[in-house]
Amino acid sequence: MALWLLFINIAAFITFGIDKWKAEQHMWRIPEATLLGLAAAGGSIGALAGMRFFHHKTRKPLFAFGIPALLVLQVLALAGLGFDPQEFTRILRFALLSY
Repeated sequence: MALWLLFINIAAFITFGIDKWKAEQHMWRIPEATLLGLAAAGGSIGALAGMRFFHHKTRKPLFAFGIPALLVLQVLALAGLGFDPQEFTRILRFALLSY
């Protein structure tokens, strides 16, 4: 599980960066459904970090509110699976400070 979360968050971060670069180059873009799908698959922290770092999709309400909502839902789901609450606090603090 931890390896998957690491992989999907790195993938989400990189994908947001690629989409930002493609936007600046006036190239074909990565579909919003793909960006949201990566976040929904467990990459919400990487998506938030990518949004913040690359200044990408931050004005779109679906992303500005949807990605943090996905993060909250994912944290609640992991909490239900018995993950350490202190780890969640650290993850949430990182996500909120990076956003």
